[in-house]
Amino acid sequence: MNICVFLSAADLDERYTRPAREFAELIGKGGHTLVWGGSNVGLMKVVADGVQEAGGRLLGVSVEFLAAKARPGADEMVIARDLAERKKLLLQNADAVVIMVGGTGTLDEATEILELKKHGRTHKPVVLLNTAGFYDGLEQQFRRMEAEGFLPRPLSDLMFFTQEPADALAYLEESSHDR
Repeated sequence: MNICVFLSAADLDERYTRPAREFAELIGKGGHTLVWGGSNVGLMKVVADGVQEAGGRLLGVSVEFLAAKARPGADEMVIARDLAERKKLLLQNADAVVIMVGGTGTLDEATEILELKKHGRTHKPVVLLNTAGFYDGLEQQFRRMEAEGFLPRPLSDLMFFTQEPADALAYLEESSHDR
């Protein structure tokens, strides 16, 4: 399975790197491919290292203005013209999506896949991996959107929430068998 992970390229502490490394090892040991922003810094590097060290493949999609930070030694690296093309290529190459901790870029990518799912334009499984409670407020906001009628479909149709890397991968593997 090609698993797209949206996440930060920032250097983060152990609260975030430990679960990210754990999830990356699960991807690699499962024989899956990581589809990610292609960066070789910060949390993106942690995840790419973990996948590669555990025997998984790396498919990076960087962007021209960040190409200098692209990971050497990825199995495949695509350089997009801009962020919009990068998002499109990431999703095009993915069978499933995991949203990990990140900033505004990660939120942008996350809302794109959720909007596509909301309108039935994709059926790829989406997991929000809520490491160290990072997305507690966002999860609460999504639940409010659902409760107050802002979502035309049940939230559970759009994404799966978990705090555990093993649960995230189990959900994706189960979802891929259901399709």
